[in-house]
Amino acid sequence: MAEPIFINELIDKIQEGSIRIPSFQRGFVWDADRVAHLMDSIYKGFPFGTLLFWRTKIGLATEKNLGPYQLPEKDPDYPIDYILDGQQRAISIFGVFQHTLEPNIGEDTSIFEIYFDLTREANVQDTNFIYVPNEEYDPYKHFPLRYLFNAPEYRKLLRDMPEEIAEKVDILYRNFTTARIPIETFETNDRTSVAIVFERINRLGLELDTLQLLSAWTWSEEFDLQEQFADLAEELAPYNFRNVGEDSDLLLRCCAAILAHEAKPQTIINLDGPQVRSRFNEIKNGVLRSVDFLRNSFNIYSTTVLPYPSIIIPLSVYFASDNEQEIHPDSKEQEILEKWAWKTFFSRRYSKRLDQLNQDIIEIAKLRNGQKTSLGDFNVEITKDFFQQTQFNLGTANTKTFILMLSTENPLNFINGSPVQMDSVLKNCNKREFHHVFPKKYLNQIGISKKKTNSLVNYVVLSKADNNKIGGEPPSSYRKLMPDSDDDVRRILQNALCPNDIFHDDPERFFEERANLLVEKATKLMNQL
Repeated sequence: MAEPIFINELIDKIQEGSIRIPSFQRGFVWDADRVAHLMDSIYKGFPFGTLLFWRTKIGLATEKNLGPYQLPEKDPDYPIDYILDGQQRAISIFGVFQHTLEPNIGEDTSIFEIYFDLTREANVQDTNFIYVPNEEYDPYKHFPLRYLFNAPEYRKLLRDMPEEIAEKVDILYRNFTTARIPIETFETNDRTSVAIVFERINRLGLELDTLQLLSAWTWSEEFDLQEQFADLAEELAPYNFRNVGEDSDLLLRCCAAILAHEAKPQTIINLDGPQVRSRFNEIKNGVLRSVDFLRNSFNIYSTTVLPYPSIIIPLSVYFASDNEQEIHPDSKEQEILEKWAWKTFFSRRYSKRLDQLNQDIIEIAKLRNGQKTSLGDFNVEITKDFFQQTQFNLGTANTKTFILMLSTENPLNFINGSPVQMDSVLKNCNKREFHHVFPKKYLNQIGISKKKTNSLVNYVVLSKADNNKIGGEPPSSYRKLMPDSDDDVRRILQNALCPNDIFHDDPERFFEERANLLVEKATKLMNQL
């Protein structure tokens, strides 16, 4: 814990440029009431929090203004104290009491016009500190705090002030000029240590994140990482993958995976700024081409149906390239990538363990470089429970994987047998396009539980219009709505991964037979047959 400092010392340090705001801090957000309450706490000697400084000799490439004020240039021969915690308080104290710096053009500093109400009797509960608009200022009632540390103006105001009022102002002056601000200083030039501190501050509610931190080290006049990510999000938007571009954690992991072949938080923090800048085009191409691969190979037409967005991280390593010539996997590589992706989806491989993601990053890099790879060489056991026990829920990875599996069979409309427009279904991916083979109403009537009724095994791609025509009737009843030809009906059911005969109206038999078909299909997709 460093020695606490007086208010005038804080003001001097800010004005000389040794206390600064790092770019990864949020902006100034306090209003006049909060500023006034801070002044009240200082005046009454109440605890008002510690300022946490990060002291370093290595300045950041980009910094924020101190609220509405442009900070002066720093002296390169002296260390810098970046405010990690307490920015709102520091800016408020500076804004209220300083009288040297002019605000930036267009900035509103009126919230710092805090006055001491000379007509109120001071007490513990109420405050004498208020915001007063210029038109309501009364010199016989309001004392402006901005003059307390401005000796000429302070003396001028006291000159004609009644004795009883002057005594109140003297107490005001004494309380603020003797108040000391608690300071804690964290001194290091090691960005990893700083990152740990940021993370722990973040857990306490401050809006600091790894992207903002890394941006501070990678920014230059020609390059801003956050802007680059925003531009990438715009490029992905027409493909319904804007969410990927807005997921800074995922994109930072892509950067680390491409540049360092692992996606650990430590690796992200240690990324070299100039290297990120010089290779960002390669990173961007890796992400864009990964999205193309997912769309073309798996019919993933939006992030809504992507089971694990983190699969883009290793894929970006495979597809990363600094030129316009795209990387195309040959037939063998395509087979390996598809098998691995299906296994990853079905096994929930990235749901918990980061080491599995890092392992895949290493192996997919080997595949890209033509080396022997073990990518996808892990066994996944899919049983009937995956389909019989999992409830259909578009928000879960299992349901999304199931939908993608259905799409591989090019589903047909149940009523007329025409192809379902799966690109539209998978772009929007809402529940109106998926319905029960054995309708809920029928299963409820014969006592089948909701858990069985709403399990994956009982769902197909079925338009709302077709579902409305089928209603709550059993399959034997809605058979007459389907094409007359048994071959056409058989094709509809096969493309829905359903048994050829569902018209026996026995749900338990259907659940068992269809579960077997689904397990067989999943196993085939993972190339484990």
